[in-house]
Amino acid sequence: MASVKSNGIEMVVVSALREEGGFVTISGTVTNNTSGRWIGAEWIGDERELEGDGGSLAGASLMDGDGKKRYMILRDTEGRCLCTKFQGGVARGSTVEWFAQFPAPPTGTDKVQLQVPTMPPATIQISEG
Repeated sequence: MASVKSNGIEMVVVSALREEGGFVTISGTVTNNTSGRWIGAEWIGDERELEGDGGSLAGASLMDGDGKKRYMILRDTEGRCLCTKFQGGVARGSTVEWFAQFPAPPTGTDKVQLQVPTMPPATIQISEG
């Protein structure tokens, strides 16, 4: 669906599914092509509420260019992101799966940009669940 690279990290988006309940689940893989362990610290969100998420996709967002609206990562009742947390990091040369959930853009909006800190934006197609 989409693949972006930055600083030795490759993020691949495999699916973006609009789910019942008004949210979108995006999933894929991340590969560490750096010279050491990658912990995802640069992907943490700037918001104080997300500080406890550690290395995760907490800083990710979806951008609806047509609707001119940004959708931030969903959180559980304790403020933790509904996303993958890279516990212990990703070893050099390894690939791991990830997911992230966001509020769904309006029906009919099927193309958005996934924005992850330090990575170029990835244009993705949302499919209906």
